[in-house]
Amino acid sequence: MSNQENVQEAMLGNEPATEQPSAETPAEHVVDTLPSIEEQLRGLELKAAEHYDAWLRAKADGENIRRRAQEDIAKAHKFAVEKFAGELLAVKDSLEAALAVPEQTVESFRSGVELTLKQLVSAFEKNALIEVNPVGEKFDPHKHQAIGMVDSDQEANTVVTVLQKGYLIAERTLRPALVMVAKGK
Repeated sequence: MSNQENVQEAMLGNEPATEQPSAETPAEHVVDTLPSIEEQLRGLELKAAEHYDAWLRAKADGENIRRRAQEDIAKAHKFAVEKFAGELLAVKDSLEAALAVPEQTVESFRSGVELTLKQLVSAFEKNALIEVNPVGEKFDPHKHQAIGMVDSDQEANTVVTVLQKGYLIAERTLRPALVMVAKGK
């Protein structure tokens, strides 16, 4: 018989079918490749211990960073004026030197005070301390403090007189200027 005839006979059931190997093999031939539950548990416990250790280290690092940052902030607050104070020492030295001279003339005293004032202004400039003298400017409640209003030919709410200069430090009002403001016409 030909191959085609064999296939037809097998389909009709006239010829015994050849035995195909089954998909299932006997249990004695199966090799167990999965780890046992105990081994899996031990592996997971090791992983959990590693993760816990890493978490503890990260937590400790975070605490150390927080503590160092707080110390740095405390030091910055404590020594923030160090540079400015160093600049003011020269002003103090000049004032003490002026007082130490036993006999002074008005001219020498005046020149000493002018020199001391220059040192003070220089210290202010180096530390971004800006003087506010707003004569003729519009009244700004953020930079000026009005003491009173006066009759004036100037436009209303214009600073006419400065009683005490104000100061800004880094664009922030340290002390507002005390001013008299025009009532207007």
